[in-house]
Amino acid sequence: MKRPDPVQIIQKKCALPRPFAPQGALFLAVLALLVACEPAADPDSIAAIAPGEEPVLLCGNEGRLQTELYGAFAIEVDWNKNDLECAGMPRPEGRGARLRFAGKSADGDLQLAIIIAIPDLERDAHNGEFSANVTLIEEGNGRFFSTPDLNNCLVDITAMSGLNDSGDRYSIAGELFCVTPLPEINGDSSVSIPKMLFSGLLDWSAS
Repeated sequence: MKRPDPVQIIQKKCALPRPFAPQGALFLAVLALLVACEPAADPDSIAAIAPGEEPVLLCGNEGRLQTELYGAFAIEVDWNKNDLECAGMPRPEGRGARLRFAGKSADGDLQLAIIIAIPDLERDAHNGEFSANVTLIEEGNGRFFSTPDLNNCLVDITAMSGLNDSGDRYSIAGELFCVTPLPEINGDSSVSIPKMLFSGLLDWSAS
C-alpha cells in the first residue's frame, strides 16, 4: 500500500522588532503576533501519519523540554517529541536566533510557550554559553512573562549538529539558567525558571 505524502506544515512569517524589551501595550501587541505564528517543522522530522504510527514530530526524534516552574505557574514540565512543538529561526537583522517551545501542562489545563532569544548565537557557533532573553506565554489567556534584559538568563549550548547538507537546519540542545524570576507584563506576578533542559530545531533559512 502506498504511504501517504508527508504532512505539510507552513510556517507563517513573524519577526520581533529590535530591541526586544517590555514596552507596555506595544510589547503585548508584538508578543500577540508571535503567538499567532505557527511553529515550523523541519522536513527531516516530518513523518507521514498512518494507522499504528507515531504522530508528526515537530521537534525531531530528540525533541525534549524539561523544567520546573515556580510562582504564577507551579508545575513540572516534561514535554517530549510526541507532545512538543518547536521552531527555531534567526532574529531580525540576523542578530542571533530565537527558539520556541510549546506544549500543554500534564493536566491539559495550560497551553504554554517558551521563547528563548539568543542575540549572540551565530550560524557557525557550536557549544558555548550565551546570554539570553526568555519569554513565557500562557496561550489563550494573554498572560506574558519576560526578562527585562540579558542580565538574568544564560544558555549553555551543549550540542548543535546539522540535519542535512544545506548548512541551514540543525538540531540544538542545551540548558537554560535564570537567576531571577520573569516578571509578568502588565501584571504583578512572576514565574521562575531556575533551570531548563531543551532539545529542538534551528533553521537559519526560516523567516
